[in-house]
Amino acid sequence: MAQAQSPERPLSPHLQVWRWHVTMATSILHRAAGIALYVGVMALVVWLCALVAGPDLWVGLMTAVPGFAIEALVYAMTAVLAFHLANGVRHLFFDVGSGFKPAAANATAWLAILFAIAAPIALFVLLHVVRAADL
Repeated sequence: MAQAQSPERPLSPHLQVWRWHVTMATSILHRAAGIALYVGVMALVVWLCALVAGPDLWVGLMTAVPGFAIEALVYAMTAVLAFHLANGVRHLFFDVGSGFKPAAANATAWLAILFAIAAPIALFVLLHVVRAADL
C-alpha cells in the first residue's frame, strides 16, 4: 500500500514553485480572457436588448452608463478578443506538435500580447483618425 505524502510537500506544482515566464502568463491570461469574453457578450446582449426594447429603456441605459465607459469597454473587449484569438491560434499550432521549442513559444507568446495591444489601437485609429479625415 502506498504511503501518504507529507503535508509539507505539494501534490502538484503550484504558482509559488514555478518561476514566472511569458508562456506561463499567456496560459493564465488565455483562461481569464475567455471568462472576460463571456462577461462582455452578456453586456452586449443587455445593450442590444435595451436597443430592441425601445427608446425609453435605451435612454435609461445610456443615461446610467456614460459614453466613455461604453467606448472603453469596446476597446478593452477588442484587446481581450485579439489576445484570445492570437493565443488560440498559437495553441492550434501546439496541438499539431509545432512551436514547442522555448524560443518559438516565447516569441509567439509575445506576438499574442503585442497583437492584443495593437488591435484596440488600430480600432481607435480607424474610428477616430480616419473618420475625422473623412469629415
